[in-house]
Amino acid sequence: MFSLSDKTVVITGAGSGIGRAVAVLFARQGAHVEVLDLSAEAGAETAAEITGAGGSARATACDVGDAEAVRAVFAEITARRPRLDALVNNAGVAHIGTLLTTQEADMDRLYRINIKGVFNCAQAAVERMVAQGGGVVLNLCSIAAQMGLADRFAYSMTKGAVLTMTYSIAKDFIHQGVRCNCICPARVHTPFVDGYLARTYPGREAEMFEKLSAAQPIGRMARPDEVAALALYLCSDEAGFVTGCSYPLDGGAVNLR
Repeated sequence: MFSLSDKTVVITGAGSGIGRAVAVLFARQGAHVEVLDLSAEAGAETAAEITGAGGSARATACDVGDAEAVRAVFAEITARRPRLDALVNNAGVAHIGTLLTTQEADMDRLYRINIKGVFNCAQAAVERMVAQGGGVVLNLCSIAAQMGLADRFAYSMTKGAVLTMTYSIAKDFIHQGVRCNCICPARVHTPFVDGYLARTYPGREAEMFEKLSAAQPIGRMARPDEVAALALYLCSDEAGFVTGCSYPLDGGAVNLR
């Protein structure tokens, strides 16, 4: 089950964290992975990890907020590969702040990456998927799209957009064989979390890590590989009847507080 043999998958933000975990797992399940990341170095590291384990991957530096660059990258990929079976829209940035502390530049930056980036990549991918008779789009969303989170004004705005873009894509292309779903994680232990703690709470990293972990009812943060496992299901043929859905992966955060 959950084989991705002979499938081509594009994963954005695959240089670290959730994106890298998804890329490594998908390659292990037989997919050829197109690793896209703003950092050429980080993307190359992910691709090297995959190929070093006997998998198939190619890394390309890509700014998902640049529509022209995205179209060029997807055109190059589709020229090399017979199909584009799945896109995992994972690239994104975080922001901490309320309505009153968020600046216009913050809003512009988050819109460009978290919303426009998802749009750019989905548009390029779905165009190919419709032409070939189907495919899968999986967006990384957040529980911030489903509940109020303190100090996450701009970030929550972008993830609300990702949620509704997911529903729209699923609705508009259901008869062209394109499925679209999203995963809504709670806090995931990624390098971003470690960097945030180091910058914000120097000397108190362990204490604050425990506090952030305890904020989930289950008592810990999610692991990137747990997100990857759900992503694998949603991009596999076993999920062929699943579209237009948002999946909370939240340790009980939405319903058990």
